[in-house]
Amino acid sequence: MTRPILPGLATHRPPAGLAALLLAVVAAFQAALAAGAPWGEAAYGGAHRGVLPTRHRASSAVSALAYAALVLVTLGRGPGPTARHRILTAASGLMILGTAMNLASRSRVERLVWTPVAGTLAVTLLRVTRASRMVPSRTGS
Repeated sequence: MTRPILPGLATHRPPAGLAALLLAVVAAFQAALAAGAPWGEAAYGGAHRGVLPTRHRASSAVSALAYAALVLVTLGRGPGPTARHRILTAASGLMILGTAMNLASRSRVERLVWTPVAGTLAVTLLRVTRASRMVPSRTGS
């Protein structure tokens, strides 16, 4: 028998799993940018060919850590239910904004690759957020 990703939410396992996978991909992409991968055209509006400038690499490093932390929150690890719900709600909203920004980008890679990734994350995180409200309280209230 396998253990559900989100205890008590076996029916919501696929959205959480998909969201966690996509978040891990974005975290790895951001970590690679921070480490100097020459993928500048696929990020930050495609304004920088090759390796990103130092300030964008620093921003990518912070983003990589934030996405990695969000993977854990999405999988039900970390903060309590109220904080988790708030974090997932905020992340859903930011992914909606990210979808619009990627769609409007001058970078073809952002429009073709990151728009659907951000859109899928917006939907899956919203589903995980809604499911997190159905988790019974540990205190019995």
